[in-house]
Amino acid sequence: MGLFDHSLSDLHELLQKKELTSLDLVEESYKRIGEVEEKVQAFLTLDEENARQKAKELDAKGPGTILSGMPIGIKDNIVTKGLKTTCASKILENFDPIYNATVMDKLSHAGAITIGKLNMDEFAMGSSNENSHYQVTRNPWDLERVPGGSSGGSAASVAAGEVLFSLGSDTGGSIRQPASYCGVVGMKPTYGRVSRFGLVAFASSLDQIGPITRNVKDNAHLLGAICGLDPMDSTSANVEVPDFTAGLTGDVKGMRIGVPKEYMGEGIGEGVKNSIKAALEVFEKQGAIIEEVSLPHSKYALAAYYLLSSSEASANLARFDGIRYGYRTENAADLIDLYKKTRAEGFGDEVKRRIMLGTFALSSGYYDAYYKKAQKVRTLIKKDFDDVFEKYDLIVGPTAPTPAFKIGEIIDDPLTMYANDILTIPVNLAGVPALSVPCGFENGLPLGLQIIGRHFNENAIYRAAYAFEQATDYHKHRPAL
Repeated sequence: MGLFDHSLSDLHELLQKKELTSLDLVEESYKRIGEVEEKVQAFLTLDEENARQKAKELDAKGPGTILSGMPIGIKDNIVTKGLKTTCASKILENFDPIYNATVMDKLSHAGAITIGKLNMDEFAMGSSNENSHYQVTRNPWDLERVPGGSSGGSAASVAAGEVLFSLGSDTGGSIRQPASYCGVVGMKPTYGRVSRFGLVAFASSLDQIGPITRNVKDNAHLLGAICGLDPMDSTSANVEVPDFTAGLTGDVKGMRIGVPKEYMGEGIGEGVKNSIKAALEVFEKQGAIIEEVSLPHSKYALAAYYLLSSSEASANLARFDGIRYGYRTENAADLIDLYKKTRAEGFGDEVKRRIMLGTFALSSGYYDAYYKKAQKVRTLIKKDFDDVFEKYDLIVGPTAPTPAFKIGEIIDDPLTMYANDILTIPVNLAGVPALSVPCGFENGLPLGLQIIGRHFNENAIYRAAYAFEQATDYHKHRPAL
C-alpha cells in the first residue's frame, strides 16, 4: 500500500504523531513520478527544489491544517508565481508569472505543497488531452487510451498515484469527464464558488477551478480550502463557505433524486447505463427516493455551449499577440504581420478552430442569429434545472456516454469529440455544481456517476457521493501501472 492510498485524514494523523514528515510525502511523490511518468506523461513542469524546501520548513514548524505538507499537482492554466505556466500552448512556452492565482495563495496558506504543473488540452480546449502542444497524457488504466480532457493531466496524476490530489478547471466537463475516465473523484463547484483570478480564461462565464482526489472526503477538504469571496474576481460569490465534510454521514434516507430521461437515452453506452442503474439501486437501498425527470432543453446544450464558449474564447485569446508576453514570431514585416504570424505559429489547430467559430458568431449580421440565440437557450437550460430542483435534492446520471476511447481514435472528428461532453455541458451552462464519482468498470475501464446539485449546495452532493462510496469499493481499485 502506497502512502497516497491513505486518506488525507490518515496522513494528517501520521504527521501529527511524527510517524511521517512532509518531506517523506514530497519524496514519495517524486519517487512515484520517477517510476511512472515516462508512461503517463501527466506533468509539464516539476518544482522539486521549492517543494522540498517548503516541506522542510513545514516539518520545522510542526502540525498545521489538514492540507499541511500534502503534495498537490496544478493544472497548467492556473497561474503560479515563478513557476512556468504554459496552458500547454506554444504561445506561452516561456511564460513565467510574477503573481499567484488566488487558489494558489489559499493552498499555500493551508500548507499544501505544489509538486508541479500538469498537462492539459491547449487553453483547456478539448476532451482528450491530445490537443497539448507538448505531449499526450495517457490513461493509467490503459496507456493506449486518453485520460479525458481538458484536465487529463490532473486526473491521470491522481489515478497514477503521482500526487495525493490535484486542481483542474471545468468549462464544459473538463474536471468531471477525465475523473470518470481515470476512476477518480472530480468536483465542478457552483460558478462563483471558487475565485477565477489567475485562471487563464477560456470562457469566462463557464470556467471554474475544482478539486480532483481519490475519495469524496478528501475532495470536500480540498474544496473547503480553495473557495470563498475574492475581491480580485468580480464573479466571485459572497456566500458562506460551509464545512463540506460535516454532512458526510453515509445517510441519504429521504433524499429525493431525479434521473433525467435525456441522460439515459440514445448515444449512452449499455455498460454505462447498467452501471448507473446499479448505482441508483444502491441509493434506493439506502432509503433515497428515485424518480425519472426531464431536462427537455438538454439536446440544445452542445450547440449553445460551443457558440458561447468559442465566442468568449475569441475575445479572451485576443490578448496573445506577441507584444507583451509569450511567443513572438521572428520574421514579421510589420505590426499586422507580427500579429498574424505570432498567432498562426503559436496556437494549435483546435484553438484556431474555436477562435474562428467564435469570431464568426460575434460578427455583424450573425450576432443575433447565433450568439444571442445561444444565450436564450442557456437561460432555458438553467430554468430546466431550477424546475427540477423545486422538487428534488439532486439530479443523477452518467458523467460520460462511454469509457475512455483510444488515443488517435476520434482526434480528426471534432463533432464526435465534442459529443463526449454532452452530459456535462448543461451543468456549466446552468452554473450549478456537479461531481463525478467512480461507479463501475467496463472492460477494465472506469465509469463515472455524475451527481448534480442546486446552486451552492455542494454539501448535498458530497453527502450522496460519500454514502455511495461507503456502500461500494470502486474507489479502492487502482490501475496496474
